[in-house]
Amino acid sequence: MRMLDEHAVSQAPGEIGGSLDAEMARLAHLIYTHAPNDGTFSQRISGLHVSRYSRTDMDYVKTFYLPSLVIVAQGAKTVTVGQEIYQFGRSQMLMFPVALPIAMKATHASYSEPFLGVRLDLDPQKIAELVLKVYPQGLPPARQRSAGYVTGADLGIIGAVKRLMDCLPNPGDAELIAPLVMDEILIRVLRSTIGVHVAEMGFADSGVQRVAKAIAWLRDNFSQQMKVADLAELVHMSESSFREHFKSVTSLSPLQYQKTLRLHEARRLMVSGSMDATTACRLVGYVSTSQFNRDYSRLFGSPPRRDIARLRR
Repeated sequence: MRMLDEHAVSQAPGEIGGSLDAEMARLAHLIYTHAPNDGTFSQRISGLHVSRYSRTDMDYVKTFYLPSLVIVAQGAKTVTVGQEIYQFGRSQMLMFPVALPIAMKATHASYSEPFLGVRLDLDPQKIAELVLKVYPQGLPPARQRSAGYVTGADLGIIGAVKRLMDCLPNPGDAELIAPLVMDEILIRVLRSTIGVHVAEMGFADSGVQRVAKAIAWLRDNFSQQMKVADLAELVHMSESSFREHFKSVTSLSPLQYQKTLRLHEARRLMVSGSMDATTACRLVGYVSTSQFNRDYSRLFGSPPRRDIARLRR
């Protein structure tokens, strides 16, 4: 593993001595150490992933994110969900309350100053346990909902994430101490400016939780025919209210979400299972191969055969 050189983690003039900047530099060093090359790497602590990218992207990378919190230690990224665009960089964090199809690209990254980030998967059940402690009087009213939320990461959050990374070299710390630090991170995020939106993930009757339940059904049954009215009934909402909540939380309609989910699953089957496009098309629920090819090209930028060949190269 190549050691971090003196230029790999940048610090702007005048920042030396600032406690947040110093902690951010330490976190960047840890991320760099645990990301052996460009890419995203899962760590021994469940739900912890680190990323390093040494160049900006010309095109968006299409993928799926679980409910998660992304914190940037260096560089910047742009993420799109449906029609919404999120730009965030050093010392900022981006939170997604539900599983979403996203498109992302690094916009500020180089070999000397790579993009360095941490992603934490968010567990609604754990959040539900902590919400009552953070909001004993109940949740304040939430502002307008969106698919994602960007805000600054304060010294407390950055310090806690650094301590979580510090647990990685020691298996005992990763097993016993890391869950406590993860709770601290969640509590600090719940108390932040986006805390109400995170907290909604843990309330069974919240609009976010109901949309999450519908998404869980779609992910488990993506190949089946779906009526929006049936999905609304599943989560005990009127169809009009369900459509409104689903669009506000995901930036997509239920049908758009299902189509995107099917296309991502077909791509996974073709890449990992060496499956041809016609078979993958049928397995994910498409009836028309020509319609599948058109939708696939529209989402991923090229027809299935060409796209899969490029990915395998």
